[in-house]
Amino acid sequence: MTHITALIDGSVYAKSVCDHAAWAAAQTSASVELLHVLGRRSGASQPANLSGNLTLGARSQLLEKLATHAAEHDKLAKERGRIILDAAKAELEAAGVSNVTVRLRLGDIVEAIKDVEADAALIILGKRGEAADYAKDHLGSNLERIVRAATKPVLIASQGFKPIARALIAYDGGPSSDKAVAHLAKGKLLKGAAIDSVTVGEDTLERRSALEAAADTLIAGGHDVKSHVLSGKPEEAIAGHIKARDIDLLVMGAYGHSRLRALFIGSTTPEMLRSSPVPVMLFR
Repeated sequence: MTHITALIDGSVYAKSVCDHAAWAAAQTSASVELLHVLGRRSGASQPANLSGNLTLGARSQLLEKLATHAAEHDKLAKERGRIILDAAKAELEAAGVSNVTVRLRLGDIVEAIKDVEADAALIILGKRGEAADYAKDHLGSNLERIVRAATKPVLIASQGFKPIARALIAYDGGPSSDKAVAHLAKGKLLKGAAIDSVTVGEDTLERRSALEAAADTLIAGGHDVKSHVLSGKPEEAIAGHIKARDIDLLVMGAYGHSRLRALFIGSTTPEMLRSSPVPVMLFR
């Protein structure tokens, strides 16, 4: 891993995103690019057209004022974005990250991710953006769009950061979880952290063998690994294991048809992310 892209906005998660980026950079000797995306203003957000019954001169004056207002709005949004990026860069540099760049983009956030992720080995964003409804505990509206579109691992930061001493890999034997195991086994991100390799379901020889094979791959990469076969509903079993084992990071495949991976793409996805007290790293 040589390059990390961290999405920064004005939400309370910005500090945590910076902390997670600083941790990942320290683990992997990576540089960090901070990305702030100014979304296009939708038509619904524009002032209503009130010029229909006005004279030609009055209508021209009004449209000119509206254009001036829009230009000023865009100028202030860019200035605010630069302030947010500069503050995040200072935060990372204070944490010891020496190679930090910033990028301000206009447009759709998913399009921005597609443009910049080719050079990134990891994408980091907060669980909720500044537009999220905290009173109703909503997730960020762009989170699933980004996870679906990204081809690189996505780390979803929780609101608070703590050093990653123990990680849980939710393993189901599918391509996404195999990708997660291979990526982490050969990388440095979880160097020094203990890993629990976990699957949920009946403790059969086939399931146990697949789990042990994944553990062997991680052990060959120099990791301390313990394997666990849990019973019950996957979301409940994993949540209980996170609490019981004091897990600091949950790693999962993002797509697939098994109940385990369906956690993050099916109806239980929002609830799992809302309730998780730890950051979640997703692989496609």
